[in-house]
Parts: sequence; C-alpha cells; structure tokens
Amino acid sequence: MKILVLRRFTAGLALALASVFLLTPLSAKAAKTPVIDVTDLYHPCQDIGDNFDLVTAYALPEIDLRAVILDCTDEWRSGSRLDPGFIPVTQLNYLFNRNVPCATIPWQRMKTLDDTMLDAPAFQQAGIELILRVLRESKEPVHVLSFGSARAIAVAFNRDPALCREKIKLIYLSAGNSNYDQDFEHNVKLDRLAIVRLLRSDLPIAVYPCGADNADSIGYGVKLAPFSYCPNNSYWKMPNSDFINQMDPRLCRYLVYAFQRESRADFLRAMDEKKTGDFKGVHYVWETGVWIQVSGRRLVQHADGTCRIIPADRVVVSDRVVPNDLRPCTVEARDDGMFYWQPAEHAATKKWIYYRGDAVENEKALQDALPALYKGFHPDARMEK
Repeated sequence: MKILVLRRFTAGLALALASVFLLTPLSAKAAKTPVIDVTDLYHPCQDIGDNFDLVTAYALPEIDLRAVILDCTDEWRSGSRLDPGFIPVTQLNYLFNRNVPCATIPWQRMKTLDDTMLDAPAFQQAGIELILRVLRESKEPVHVLSFGSARAIAVAFNRDPALCREKIKLIYLSAGNSNYDQDFEHNVKLDRLAIVRLLRSDLPIAVYPCGADNADSIGYGVKLAPFSYCPNNSYWKMPNSDFINQMDPRLCRYLVYAFQRESRADFLRAMDEKKTGDFKGVHYVWETGVWIQVSGRRLVQHADGTCRIIPADRVVVSDRVVPNDLRPCTVEARDDGMFYWQPAEHAATKKWIYYRGDAVENEKALQDALPALYKGFHPDARMEK
C-alpha cells in the first residue's frame, strides 16, 4: 500500500511540474500539440540538419504541424545561390499526404526593434501573414518553434502584439550562446534586433542556446562555443548517420535528395525512387531537445542499457529518464543581441532555460535514441485520409 501511495504521489508531482514548466501533453492519446515551425531551410540545402529535423515535425504523432515558415536572409540566399526551401517542404507534404502551408518572410534584417517590415515585397510578406492567420484561426494557443533568425516571430509580434500574447503558448528560441560573450552565434547574427525584440517582450519563451558557456565548454575539452557542450546548450553530434539507409525508403530518398544537393526538376517523382546515400560523415544537431519537449516525450535509458525517445505514458519504473527540462530563468538582452540568463526562484517568470544535465551523457543517449526514432518513422502512419 505504501508503494502504491508513493507512486501516486510521484505521478501527481510529475504532472504538477509539467504544468508549471508549460510542458506539452504527456500522452500520445491527448490532443495533438499545434505547432508553427520557423526554420532557415534552404534549397539546395545549406544545413542538412534543417531538412533532417523537419521530418520530425511531420512524423511525430503528437505534433499538429500548422505551418512551416521559411526564415530566409538575403546574404545567404544570394551569396550561396540558395532559395527558400519550398521544395523540401513540398516533398514532405507529398510523402505524408499533407497540405501544410508554407511561406517565406522578409529577406532583409529588421531596421528597428518595432519594425513591422510592411515595406518588404508582397511575396516576402506571406510568412508573417501566415503566422498571424494560424494564430487567429486556432482555437487553442500555438507553440512556435524558431530555428533561425527569429525575425518572423518578432515582426508578427510587432504587427499584432495582442494576438501573439493571447495565442502563443510558448516560443522555443534556438539561438545564442549560454552566457558566453566572446562569440556571436549564427542565429543571433542573422538578425540581432529580432532576438532582442523577443527577449525583451513579455511573450513566454524557452531559450535553447546553441553554443555553450566558456567555463563548462572548456571542461568538456572544446573551446569553440557553437560546437561545445554545457548543461544548458542543445548541441550534440551524431558520429555516423548511415542509419538513414535503414529508414523508410521514401524518407531515405528525401534525405538523399537533400544530402546530395540535387536540383532535378521532377523533385516529386524523385521521391518514388529507391536510392541510398553515403551518410558516414559526422552530423551536427541542435534541435532534438526542442522536439522532445514540444511533443511531450521523454529521453530514457531502459534497463537493458538502450536509450529511446518515447511517449511519457510509456515510461516504466525501470527506465531512467535523461534530463531534457525547462527551468525558470530571467533573461537580459543587450542591444547587440548578446543575452544572459539567471535562474529564477519564482514560477511567475515567462522565460525558461533548457537544461540537459551532463551534456556528454545526453549526447551518448541521443546517439542511440535518435536513430531508433527515425527508423520508426513511416509516412503511411501519419496519412491524412
């Protein structure tokens, strides 16, 4: 009886903590989590991680993907001969039999903190308008994920702050370094004013630093912040991605198309072909912690030592949960886009910081868990009838 009472108490405590930290539903049986994915996805691919991670948005059964916003910056588009990633989004819509709307945003940086960018070309207005339309039409607050400059979200907030306050459940901001002021991280440099605008706003934001802080990164033997490890940053690496050849053949073909930077005109017909690729190189990853959190899943180590990313209601007593948490904090953003966070003792804060505990243990667990997750993805399982 005492054991039963203890288990009930533990379960109740877990649910209470989930509510405090704005975690998403704890069961795959619960309502799906509405998501807007803002990603600096280009074609041909600029960073294969963007193509790779977008599969998760389509494949996880807990996710209701409402829109994909292509966060394009002109210097990357013109300097590297890239265009917004309409083709990879269209390919995933084709594979999953979906019709997720997609649009790009203004390609120039914000000029002021309150810039509404209404002077941008009409084609580049569509992404901002799509964010606001999804928010207006949603019956419940929406989770907004930012894997890029955050310009789209900042401008949407400038245009309709009341709507954003009402309908944004939580912004997952993947950007910056964790309290490290000697190196500006890539996403911050894409649009410094956008980062400042969001972090100084009263919107609820979960910060996922891409780079590590100096002290802890040196402790892990790496001194370059964007490719370093600490308890509060999201970076990890997959030493060998050959498991992609063991994925569903259609998803494998999608990733081969991206990895090999194909540009053939029949990009949908290409998805129906069988083709493998050479994925033996190191794959750098920043987004996994966000997708685990927004889906309400857990990263666990089973009793047999294997690690998996599973729905929370499938965690058993013998599983050891690897930290993938959000902790309350305060954030101070400088004018140049650099920001610093501190732990907050009060639950009333609207800012949270990612926490994964031992970064090396986290990476080792993900190196086992993520391939298993991706090999279990099948487009037919998410088909919209």
